[in-house]
Formats: sequence, C-alpha cells, structure tokens
Amino acid sequence: MNSKTKIIGLKPENIAEYPAVCFLNPKNEGYLIKLKWLKERFSEGLKIKQLYLEGESKCIGFIEYVPGEFAWRAVDAKGYIFIHCIWITPNKNKGKGYASLLINECIKDAKKEGKYGVAVVTSEGSFMAGKEFFLKNGFESVASAKPSFELMVKALKKGPLPKFKDWEKQLGKYKGLNIIYSNQCPWIARFINEIDEIVKEKKLILKITKLKNAKQAQNAPSIYASFSLVYNGKLLADHYISNRRFSNILEKELKLTGLK
Repeated sequence: MNSKTKIIGLKPENIAEYPAVCFLNPKNEGYLIKLKWLKERFSEGLKIKQLYLEGESKCIGFIEYVPGEFAWRAVDAKGYIFIHCIWITPNKNKGKGYASLLINECIKDAKKEGKYGVAVVTSEGSFMAGKEFFLKNGFESVASAKPSFELMVKALKKGPLPKFKDWEKQLGKYKGLNIIYSNQCPWIARFINEIDEIVKEKKLILKITKLKNAKQAQNAPSIYASFSLVYNGKLLADHYISNRRFSNILEKELKLTGLK
C-alpha cells in the first residue's frame, strides 16, 4: 500500500459533499432510494466510511455497519457491531490492504462502544464478501448455512455469540409468488421497477413485500434478507438477480409447478 489514504465517515451534514456511493451515479433512482434509507438509519447508529486515495476525488471503497440490534440480515447479533457491506473497486485496488483499513475503523468503533466484537455474514456468491478476507483479519466462523453463508466474528471480549435466525421457518408464511426486499441494497430498486413488464407478460400474480425496519429484515425468509424470491414456501433466489435470471427461474417453475 504505497498511496496515502483518507477515510471519511458520512453524516447527514456531509453526505452531499461526499455522496454515499455503493458505486451508483447520484442521479440513479437506486442511489436516491438508498440515500433516503441511510438518513433514516443514522439515528440507529449506522455508519458508512468511505476510502479515498490522495489526489483522487472518487472514493475507492466503503464499509457500512450498524449496532447488531439494527442489522438488516437474518441474524441475532445483539452486543456486536454488524457489517452489512464492504467493497473495494476497481480490481487494481484490491489486494493492497485497503479493505483492512476499513475493517480496522469498524473494530476501533466496536472497542470504543464496548461491544463484544464485530460480526458479518459472508458468502461465496459475488454479491457479498468472502470469508477468506475476514479470516486474514482475525475473524472466526461461528455458524454456517446453505448454500455458502458463514457468520464470522472478530471477538473483542467474552460474550454470547451471534447466531442465524430461523429464516427457513419464515418461508412457510409466503404463499404464491413473492418478492421480499429492502432498500438496504440500492441495486434492488431498479430490478423491482423493471420486472413489472415480465409479470404482465406472463400474467403472474406477484406479491411484493418491502421490509421497512431491521426487525422485519432479521425475520426475512433468507439470510441476506435484502432480496428473497419465494414461491409457496420455496426459496428460489436469495440475492439480487438480473431480469434474465428472473425470467429463467420463472420458466423453470412454470414447467415444474404450473405457476400462476
């Protein structure tokens, strides 16, 4: 890591100067939805810290985390700081220790606030960070779930370990075709608007449920919680998907179950 770095913590008063990215154009609808969501979460202790290289105006990475009581994942992480997202871009900036700088910011806050530690959910899927990075930063896996989710913890003092909520039990609540989502991930907003054409074309009855607070997200029918596609209690997709993938899943279910 040769370049000097600067980390900016976002607050309501500086977010216009340092737009919260998630690597979306500030004019994008998803960005505006995320911005509104963030402003509603700051009072709950949510923090976003963005990383800049000296001499560059665009941030190259960010980390988003909250007190575990307000985690937007299907976890029970009371007493911990919980990481929603961590990202470094573009690829040339990866593997240089920048993400570890962001993790250290989170750990410092957890120590300052007297937390048991820092927790995060990882996955082998491209939509979440993998566990190898966290293992290198002193985290340990305390629980796993299919297909490749791991609940990782960096312990700071003795306390009860976080755990996954019983997300599979929640699946039975959803009859017919359902999308359950939250605005925690801004990339989902565009998808929700775009699928209307597919639904009309296939003459489907689709129920869309928006998760409006952390408690609802913690009781989502999938661990990631920000997006779930469910048909009669069966989880068809547990993260953001493309329109094409959505159509392919529906075609498969149409043939297998006569989905209507």
